[in-house]
Amino acid sequence: MKTSDFYYDLPQELIAQTPMEKRDGSRLMTLDRRTGETGHRHFYDLPSLLRPGDCLIMNDSRVLPARLLGRRLPGGGACEVLLLADKGEHVWECLVRPGRKLRAGARMNFGDGSLAAEVVREEADGNRLIRFEYEGIFLEVLERLGKMPLPPYIKEELQDQERYQTVYSKVPGSAAAPTAGLHFTPELLEEIKVRGVSLGYVTLHVGLGTFRPVKEEAVEDHAMHSEFCTVPEETAELVNRTKADGGRVICVGTTSCRTLESWAGEDGRMESRSGWTNIYLYPGCRFKVMDGLVTNFHLPESTLIMLVSAFAGREAVLAAYREAVKERYRFFSFGDAMFIS
Repeated sequence: MKTSDFYYDLPQELIAQTPMEKRDGSRLMTLDRRTGETGHRHFYDLPSLLRPGDCLIMNDSRVLPARLLGRRLPGGGACEVLLLADKGEHVWECLVRPGRKLRAGARMNFGDGSLAAEVVREEADGNRLIRFEYEGIFLEVLERLGKMPLPPYIKEELQDQERYQTVYSKVPGSAAAPTAGLHFTPELLEEIKVRGVSLGYVTLHVGLGTFRPVKEEAVEDHAMHSEFCTVPEETAELVNRTKADGGRVICVGTTSCRTLESWAGEDGRMESRSGWTNIYLYPGCRFKVMDGLVTNFHLPESTLIMLVSAFAGREAVLAAYREAVKERYRFFSFGDAMFIS
C-alpha cells in the first residue's frame, strides 16, 4: 500500500484559518461505513444521530500555551521556543528558532523577564534540551507568557486562546488540540446525556508528531511517533458495560480512538492503563473497540486519514472527502467534522 493512495486535492482556501463563531455551528458530514452513503448536517444535530445506550469517549487533554517568544542574551536577538516534552528538573525538550544561534550554553529570556532559559544540550534530531528558570508554578508562567502552538497551516493569529481548547479539557500536556472535540459546547454535551448517552474520558497528550508527514513510499514503512495516554478505571468500566449491553462505543477524535485501541485486549475488553503508545492504524488493521468516530477532515497522505480509511474503507473515505471539497466544507483543525458509523 502506497502513501500516495491517500492523496486528495484540496484547494488552499478550504483550510479553515479561524474557529466558527459558534462551536457547534460547524457542518457535519455523515458517512455510513457499510454502504458508503453520505449526508450533510450541522454539528448541533449530533445528538439525534446517537442512540440511548451509546457512549461517547473524549480526550480531556489540555493544550499547553507552549510557544514562547523571547530574546537571546546578551545580544537581544529574537528567538522562539516550542515546548515538546517535560524531562523533569525544569528541563524540557524543545524546538527552537533560530537553531544556528541557539547552541548549547545559549541563554534567553521571555516576556517580562520572569522566565529565563539556557540550552543544555543539542539532540541528534535537532531538538534542544532547555533548562528554565522561574519563580512559582511553571504552568502559571506559561499561561501568562505562552501562546498556543497552532498548526503550521494556520496563518491567522488566534484571538481567544480558549477556542483551541475543548470545553472539557482538564489535564495539561498537549502540544496540539484534539480537534474533533472543539465542536462541543456544554449545552450540547448535556443534551447528549439527556438522550441516554454516557460520556467517558481518556487522556492522550497530543504531540507535534501528529503533523509529521509520511515520507516513506510504503505506508507500512512509516515510524509512528509515541504519545502518553491513560484510560481511567471508570472509562474502562463504561466501555465494557456499553459493549455488554449492546451499545456503541463512539470515539471523539483519532486520539480517543488510538487510546482505546492501544489498551484493549484482543477480545475487545478494556482495562485501566497508562503508558506510551505508538499504535499505527491503517487499512488492514482490526478495530477491537470502536464502533463509531467523530472526526475532522485530515491532511492528505497523513496517518490520520489512514486511520479513518482503516475504519471506513479507503475508497469510501476519499469519495467523502471529494464530496466535502465539492460542497466547500472547511478542513483541518478549525474546520468541519464527520460522523462515521
